[in-house]
Amino acid sequence: MRLIQLRTKPGNTEIMLRYISLLIIGMLVSMSCYSQKLSLFALTAEYQHNPVGIDIAKPRLSWKIIAPGTEVMQAGYELRVATDSLSLTKGKNLFWQQNLKSDQSVHIEYNGPALVSSQRYYWQVKIRDNKGNSSAWSKPAFWEMGLLKASDWQARWIKSNLAADTADGPSPMFRRAFTVNKTLKSARLYITSQGVFEAYLNGHRVGNDYFAPGWTSYKKRLQYQTYDVTSLLDKGKNAAGVIVGDGWYRGHLDKWKNIWGKDLALLFQLELKYTDGTKETIGSDETWKSATGPILTSTFYNGETYDSRLEKKGWNLGSYNDSSWQQVGIADEAKTNLIAPEMPGVRKHEVFHVQKLITTPKGETVIDFGQNLVGWVVLNIKGKPGDEIRIYHAEVLDKTGNFYTTNLRHAKSELRYILGSNTVEHHEPHFTYQGFRYIKIEGYNGKLDTAGITAVAMYSDMQPTGSLVTSNPMLNQLQHNIQWGQKGNFLDVPTDCPQRDERLGWTGDAQAFSRTAEYNMNVAGFFSKWLKDLAADQHEDGAVTWVVPDMMSKTSAGVAGWGDAATIIPWSVYQAYGDQRILDQQYGSMKAWVDFMQRKSVDNLWNTGTHFGDWCFYSPSPTDDGGKAAVTDKYLIAQTFYAHSTQLLINAATVLGKTEDVKTYSVLLEKIKDAFVKEYMTANGRLVSGTQTAAALALSFDMLPVERRDQLVKRLVQNIKDYGNHLTTGFLGTPYLCHVLSRFGYDDMAYTLLLQDTYPSWLYPVTKGATTIWERWDGIKANGDMQDPSMNSFNHYSYGAIGDWMYRVMAGLNTDETATGYKKIRIAPHPGGNLTMVNAELETLYGKAGSKWQLQNGIFQLDVTVPPNTTAEVTLPKSAAAVITLNNKPMAKTGGNSDVKVSLGSGTYHYRYNFQ
Repeated sequence: MRLIQLRTKPGNTEIMLRYISLLIIGMLVSMSCYSQKLSLFALTAEYQHNPVGIDIAKPRLSWKIIAPGTEVMQAGYELRVATDSLSLTKGKNLFWQQNLKSDQSVHIEYNGPALVSSQRYYWQVKIRDNKGNSSAWSKPAFWEMGLLKASDWQARWIKSNLAADTADGPSPMFRRAFTVNKTLKSARLYITSQGVFEAYLNGHRVGNDYFAPGWTSYKKRLQYQTYDVTSLLDKGKNAAGVIVGDGWYRGHLDKWKNIWGKDLALLFQLELKYTDGTKETIGSDETWKSATGPILTSTFYNGETYDSRLEKKGWNLGSYNDSSWQQVGIADEAKTNLIAPEMPGVRKHEVFHVQKLITTPKGETVIDFGQNLVGWVVLNIKGKPGDEIRIYHAEVLDKTGNFYTTNLRHAKSELRYILGSNTVEHHEPHFTYQGFRYIKIEGYNGKLDTAGITAVAMYSDMQPTGSLVTSNPMLNQLQHNIQWGQKGNFLDVPTDCPQRDERLGWTGDAQAFSRTAEYNMNVAGFFSKWLKDLAADQHEDGAVTWVVPDMMSKTSAGVAGWGDAATIIPWSVYQAYGDQRILDQQYGSMKAWVDFMQRKSVDNLWNTGTHFGDWCFYSPSPTDDGGKAAVTDKYLIAQTFYAHSTQLLINAATVLGKTEDVKTYSVLLEKIKDAFVKEYMTANGRLVSGTQTAAALALSFDMLPVERRDQLVKRLVQNIKDYGNHLTTGFLGTPYLCHVLSRFGYDDMAYTLLLQDTYPSWLYPVTKGATTIWERWDGIKANGDMQDPSMNSFNHYSYGAIGDWMYRVMAGLNTDETATGYKKIRIAPHPGGNLTMVNAELETLYGKAGSKWQLQNGIFQLDVTVPPNTTAEVTLPKSAAAVITLNNKPMAKTGGNSDVKVSLGSGTYHYRYNFQ
């Protein structure tokens, strides 16, 4: 039976009503639907479908349920694991099995015998529900282990002995021929590099990852990839070929290069299993050969130069012979730092065709793809041998319509192709990527055929999970821009920007956006991997580096709002995915960061050190004679984040059962807040910084006594009005601004800010044609001039953090802290802003959850979707003297201007009532 609670205005009495009619409706729907079957789908191990090459000792298994009717909960499950699919389906010779009464269907930890390197494990599950129904066994799924011990690696690190093999030089090519004399059963390639690699077997590219092995704290954590290559090998002669590029390892990063080393190296281990039960390993060693080829230079910032005339045709085939190849050297590199990836790598995604062919006022030939994206251009082009085609990349055109690259700073972002024949040649880069919407083409003689030119978006292969559509086209474009800002910057690590000579894993940007990121895509593995690098690079004193992986000086650490990525992101991931393991994984790092702040504090005030403050806050230009710049005291900001991280540490300690830490840090938290009040609040309740950011952070993190908060909210609202209903916040204040306004009853002001379309605002860039989020509120000024080109990215996701408020408050789709990961869903929409419709959907670990509200002609309608094996608490907003219908049946009559709370089980529900 569902309980409906009326939340009335302050002073009225809360009442509890039971509605038998609602129970009857649910029973009838349930009985009519159970002619359908209970079934399972989307079986995953560690968030991945049938992963190959994982190194987690106890993988966690999850599944989703298809269940007819309503209020379906899993009551128990039976799970079985075998080392071959036949044994699994017959239920014989099982490796491990478990039969439990439990409603847990996500993060089921394997708890059987020790897992073995390279072994594939097949598994399936069946469940029973709370209504006496049982499913059939699911379709089999599997996971496969990687190489679990350093001693499993028989291959040796190799490097080229080529004099030209230096940073910015040609990409070395490695090759070895071998023979397969028996009938293959299976073949696995385990491969990594110092640099980035492309591997080939018999002329076929291995896998669909790009820029592998990815970017990590290389000396401590170097990923290797595992590929099933059985279908790529032949009986008889075969050949392996690998190209290695500079990548992040020794390529340019900011103003540095050769950060982790000067020598590229390759580790290649091909394990063959034959049908007769024997095995063979083909590994990188001194028998391999190396040479230079057509990739003359390839770096992320500057682009790539490719000379087709230098191609070694057939170099990766078994019958190849070329005397220019030289013997490789053995590299003295460790294998103890090798790890398997926690998520798929960077892959190709959307393909964009030419939208416009432009001749600019300067006479430049420019192509517009219509979307600011990250990836590369694919070119099918015909010319003469020796012709050099040059492609340049830009995000925008200037106010006169000319190609604009000044904001790229020192990044050349240039592709150079030297043609080798008079036939159509296919060209795309290998070890570079660019951020662009426009390209400029030079060096081509003749009429350009745009049908042979496309742009390919590339980003980490994260499953899309969230969608949000409203009745306002500009908000829909904003949501589009937020998602594309994430796609463009979640390229193996969460970069700040993808186009200029930076592209680094700035911690402050990542923490500000993490909650929004979790709505748009499944980023659990993405953040888990990156947070391990954060902990690996964290200084001994607990200071968190500005960027992760860290490639700066040893003093570039310990900044408020940036270092707090160590606490904010683990807790956010835990809330979104119910993943307790990430708290356990990161707890030491979280605690070390809080302890660092405590040691840097004097009398519980963190008022020492260098801080970035509220980065990119509103400041009138070129002068501030009127004193309107929204400058927030950096130490005030530091104190609020000190408190916030301490609170999150307490939360994590509570979940993990660390009771002594809960006590210790709860006492510390009170001291931090007391020190804040004494230092930064006057006797009359004002903050020493009267900015929106100061108020938003102080209120969001509960820095003030309860009786002082309403007064500060009113000052915040007045400040917004004083700026003509504009926000003035930067990277640190923006994520919290609308949340604070809604929390204290100022939804109207939150909507006013959201829908503001003049500078500074979220929609101002939309009016300027933006297709991604900008780094600055006024990247392009109202008169068409560009903002300071030394720091003016047009793809910079931080301000996209408003997406979190749009999902959680505007649409009202949220998780519950008492049952995280959407095991319990909170649906509490906040209509406003003259919107007539908001529709949010989220593919949770349990299935699709949805909240769609419509408001037209005084009628409010809410459609709710609750996936099986979850519950939801729905808040119907201010239904004044209304008859509420559920699925077109009268449900309740309310009195007074009140909210109605309804507890639901799984199913779809439609509410309708008069709204005031």
